[in-house]
Amino acid sequence: MIPMRARDYGLTVGSLPTGPRNKITDVPGVLVGHCTVDTSDHKTGVTVVLPGSQNPFTHKLPAAVCQYNGFGKTTGLMQLSELGTLETPIALTNTLNVGLVHDAIVEYMLQRCQAEGVELHSVNPVVGECNDATLNRIAERCVGREQVFAALAAAAPDFDEGDVGAGKGTICHGLKGGIGSASRVLEYDGRIYTMGLLVQSNHGVLSDLTVCGRRIGPALAQRLETRKADQGSILAVLATDLPLDARQLGRVAKRISVGLARMGSYVGHGSGEVFLAFSTANPFQVQAENAVRPVSAFHEEKLDGPFRAAAECAEEAVLNSLLTARTVVGWQGHRAVALTDLWRP
Repeated sequence: MIPMRARDYGLTVGSLPTGPRNKITDVPGVLVGHCTVDTSDHKTGVTVVLPGSQNPFTHKLPAAVCQYNGFGKTTGLMQLSELGTLETPIALTNTLNVGLVHDAIVEYMLQRCQAEGVELHSVNPVVGECNDATLNRIAERCVGREQVFAALAAAAPDFDEGDVGAGKGTICHGLKGGIGSASRVLEYDGRIYTMGLLVQSNHGVLSDLTVCGRRIGPALAQRLETRKADQGSILAVLATDLPLDARQLGRVAKRISVGLARMGSYVGHGSGEVFLAFSTANPFQVQAENAVRPVSAFHEEKLDGPFRAAAECAEEAVLNSLLTARTVVGWQGHRAVALTDLWRP
């Protein structure tokens, strides 16, 4: 049974039109894959975002990171910020598995480059994380090469949301969180462009939860005892085919915070809010010999559209992560209740 998403319940976020799937994979070429580890002790996994069909090492994409609150253990952000390019798939997992997933992405890139006759002596895997230790026996670090390669092999234009992949053990606004996605369509100069976003939601406080402007959290908090502090993190990956450069992508990524705020998040001290953004336009071909390359540029004064799209995508993606997740009982009997078990639109 396919879980119902926000629009299936008649919940409409914002005013911009969505893409056909209303997911990050509405951006042409972008794929998403999961591998979920679901046992009595382990509720965790890995989710990968493939930025396109071409080798990301030989066709580096403009990219940026917004470290909105840096309580996180991600890898690859320093070089991404410095050079403004993405050169591997993006992987999301749990806090203590970042190193193992990083190693698996290195191996994947080595194999891919070797198969294409490309020498690889240095690569910058981007791996994000959320701490799922409430539901997952995190110290046993059960996500590694096998799970990463399975997620890469499963990458497709359509994908599940909720308690799957890297979202299997996450908790959002005191409820079962997970993977959520949304997209928006923009038109410029007679051409259609797409922006899509994927979240791994593990943040927020139940009493603050707001859905489409309605504060439903206070009433739910009277029925369910949850943590009082905003701890846990949210990772967001934004993709677009708009020809935005790295600096502009960084500006757009900041607006993801607007969507989180609309859902009731105040970005607490113990929550790592990290937003990644990339554009599939203007790939930098490493093997090109020309010192100067032609690129398309987006008008700075037109950025209000992408800003709005990012905010709307973020709000709806978090909402979808809550609505599609099921109640999960994890390690030591800890329980995260699904929003839909307590409230229906």
